Amino acid sequence: MMSQIDPQHIRNFCIVAHIDHGKSTLADRLMERTGTVSEREMKEQLLDDMELERSRGITIKARAVTMHFKHQGETYELNLIDTPGHVDFQYEVSRSLACCEGAVLLVDAFQGVEAQTVANAYSAMEHDLAMVPVMNKIDLTHARPEEVKEEMEQSLGIDPDEVLGCSAKSGIGTEEVLAAIVDRIPAPTGDRQATLQAMVFDSHYDEFRGAITYVRILNGTVRKGQKIRFLRAGTTHDVIELGHFTPRREACDQLQAGQVGYLICNIKSLGQIHIGDTVSIAGDHPAEPLTGYQEPKRMVFCGLYPSDGQDFEELRDALGKLAINDPSFEFEPETSDALGFGFRCGFLGLLHMEIVQQRLEQEANIDLVQTAPNVTYEVVTKQGETLEIHTPQKVPDAGDIEEFRQPIVRVNFVLPTEYIGPVMKLCTDRRGTYVRTEYLSPTRAMLIYDLALAEVIYDMHDKLKSSTKGYGTMDYEVLGYFPADLVRMDILVAGKRVDALSVICDRRDAERRGRAVVKKLRTEIDRHMFEVALQASIGTRIIARETISAIRKNVTAKCYGGDISRKKKLWAKQKEGKKRVKSFGQVDIPQKAFLAVLDTGQEEK
Repeated sequence: MMSQIDPQHIRNFCIVAHIDHGKSTLADRLMERTGTVSEREMKEQLLDDMELERSRGITIKARAVTMHFKHQGETYELNLIDTPGHVDFQYEVSRSLACCEGAVLLVDAFQGVEAQTVANAYSAMEHDLAMVPVMNKIDLTHARPEEVKEEMEQSLGIDPDEVLGCSAKSGIGTEEVLAAIVDRIPAPTGDRQATLQAMVFDSHYDEFRGAITYVRILNGTVRKGQKIRFLRAGTTHDVIELGHFTPRREACDQLQAGQVGYLICNIKSLGQIHIGDTVSIAGDHPAEPLTGYQEPKRMVFCGLYPSDGQDFEELRDALGKLAINDPSFEFEPETSDALGFGFRCGFLGLLHMEIVQQRLEQEANIDLVQTAPNVTYEVVTKQGETLEIHTPQKVPDAGDIEEFRQPIVRVNFVLPTEYIGPVMKLCTDRRGTYVRTEYLSPTRAMLIYDLALAEVIYDMHDKLKSSTKGYGTMDYEVLGYFPADLVRMDILVAGKRVDALSVICDRRDAERRGRAVVKKLRTEIDRHMFEVALQASIGTRIIARETISAIRKNVTAKCYGGDISRKKKLWAKQKEGKKRVKSFGQVDIPQKAFLAVLDTGQEEK
């Protein structure tokens, strides 16, 4: 490994693109073309090494890799930081951008500019990165390169003459892309003689080596055996090993200003490493701390319960392991009368939630029951306190609430122009506020709406796909919390509140949703010896009711003919018995009733 390299010969870049536009495949070709991996080691999507990433075909964790490329007689060190493309992992992208000087903006030659392309390109511009626009999949028979260049010019202001064409699958044009990275992306600035200053942009846990910290060195040099200090955590450690990723870890003696690599320093838990922290020298005169990233905000919460109560400990261990490698996921124990002991978990969005749940089921082999997802709300009480509400049970009584606020997001939809009508109707049904429409080309437009996050997370994505025949894409950013007319709706079974079924919703939707839930419950709960009332309520006001009638034995079967008073007597006796049963009877709600309600109670119109 070269121990000394002129910073002028280093290029740090990332690839940003919409989902499925070929980021990971392009990364594979670049590694193959620069000889970083031999053909024998090559497999598709080499950097997506989690089983789930490979099965779903998406990138979830950011990764880094160092390549060497000869250009005009000079050898350049190229550091690629691979980033996820999905909106839920937006913060992974922003962390990676902070470590780069340039970005390859990848656009599919058939699908063109999508919502996520716009979002990622803007965040790259905010970080002042040099852009290398590349059009992928130009060898497809139905590619439309000229129109896509026009879309890129319209939406992102990119000069069509600068757009490079390539095919990541067959390897056409990869040489030109590498040359453009060297020519158009500036070398890192940084003084290798200055005090050490490095940015932590990721970390992962290795069972044998402990925590491995991914760093981008901004100033100074870090050597093996040196004492370093994490400024935010305030901890000091010895560097046991450092090196580059060639996707495998490859050790070297030192890393200097401009380089990207990893550090291993006997850290036993990832809890001690903060993403966005600054690494400097131990002692009295460390470098200035860098401005970190905003903490990822958990926007979606749901309860996870083991379907058999005895798996509680296993579930806790599995969640603990997941949280180690994924700093954006958090959990705390909670109990529910209906479902027993479980955990309240916070996620960045719905895809993130689905992935965590799948990882738990695959890696830990635990069967899970999941409560309805809900977003974080804010409540201002009459006393002037502001509370963060993660679960419907925590909502104070209506009399104590001064103001109820919900998170509002600005959603960008990119879609063919003929679907503007259906999508506008979709947003209006969800009480969205229209912002504006921008035309990217004569056939494609970007529609911008402000919507409540709660409406977006449930099924907005599915509904968008079905109303645009799969061509629409969306991307959202959180604007903040705004006051709204919200209520907590409870479900009562035989007069008792079932905590797992409470939801927070708009007052105008409460009746419809309440009715849907009690109807569903009525078909799922078995009949008892006494009649069972199912009610939906807001505070003390009942807004919907269904009754499960009692099982009755025909006590008058033996009275044929004769006086009616005898039958009346038997019926009265039966009624008395039912009353007695009801006073000490318990209603059994089977597990499958919960699952059915949580499954369909969201949106039954």
